[in-house]
Amino acid sequence: MAAASLSPSRRAWQRFKRNRLGYWSLVLFCTLVVLSLFAELISNDRPLVVRYEGKTYFPMVQDLPETTFGGDFESDTDYLDPFIRERITQGDSWAIYAPNPYGPKTLNYFAKEPNPSRPTAENWLGTDDRGRDLLAQLIYGFRVSVLFALALTFIGTVLGILTGAIQGFFGGKTDLAFQRFIEIWSSMPELYLLIIFSAVLSPSIGLLLVLLSLFGWMGLSDYVRAEFLRNRQMDYVRAARAMGMSNGQIIWRHVLPNSLTPVVTFLPFRMSAAILALTSLDFLGLGVPPGTPSLGELLSQGKNNIDAWWISLSTFGVLVITLLLLTFMGDALRDALDPRKADQ
Repeated sequence: MAAASLSPSRRAWQRFKRNRLGYWSLVLFCTLVVLSLFAELISNDRPLVVRYEGKTYFPMVQDLPETTFGGDFESDTDYLDPFIRERITQGDSWAIYAPNPYGPKTLNYFAKEPNPSRPTAENWLGTDDRGRDLLAQLIYGFRVSVLFALALTFIGTVLGILTGAIQGFFGGKTDLAFQRFIEIWSSMPELYLLIIFSAVLSPSIGLLLVLLSLFGWMGLSDYVRAEFLRNRQMDYVRAARAMGMSNGQIIWRHVLPNSLTPVVTFLPFRMSAAILALTSLDFLGLGVPPGTPSLGELLSQGKNNIDAWWISLSTFGVLVITLLLLTFMGDALRDALDPRKADQ
């Protein structure tokens, strides 16, 4: 009796938790995302806190000249400089560094090996061909990819639900007109448009988000349309009409909540596609602006530096693990929301 009193969403969540692979994939993925949001505390070339000559500094949020720590120049302090490290750690002075003392754009001018250098005690995963720490690149590149995928998924979901709901609920000529528009729009050469806009406009994450959002809503729109076409014939919709509710109220309060199953199931796979799209465009040089941490750029470096196996291996590992976690989550969601398993 206790199980029967649970809401459908609660029962779906319990079925999802019973899928151990999908559940722990969700936990691990959320943990990685949260850690990446605090990347500056994990991988940063500036100390988190410095206590020097009785004064406390926070270099992570302060631009301090080298003269602050006994240097000769007014330029920003290079905290990887052995002289500066010695000054801020001798005597009563101390400094707290991030676990990985490198940022996404840090060039270690005091490295002992030419670039790209293999994994060492200083650079745990080695460096890329520019001398940047590979672990820092992967942490910040993962964050860029995930945040981009979340934004693209959100925009595509909103547009897909909106267009699919209009087509499925009203049907008839409205549905026919939308279908013809989608057929024409989907035949547009997306890659060629990206190449053209990349050549005309300066590359940016915002531009990529807009261009990919223009084409990323059509797949979900078809699923939502099919659900609305089915649900609009149900008795509860006829009852709502008889009560005098408007079309907007019927859609929002009744049909949409009962049509969200394909939307929720679609989200992890849509995120996987968004991450792959950004990685592919970065690999081709059509993605984020130069200097932005990117998994696709690292894969391109690995292709151009075959002997530097650590670049391709670590980047490929991060990409595969991320996509596997999202795939396992999607499979678990699909099983949890499957009406045929509702009583299991």
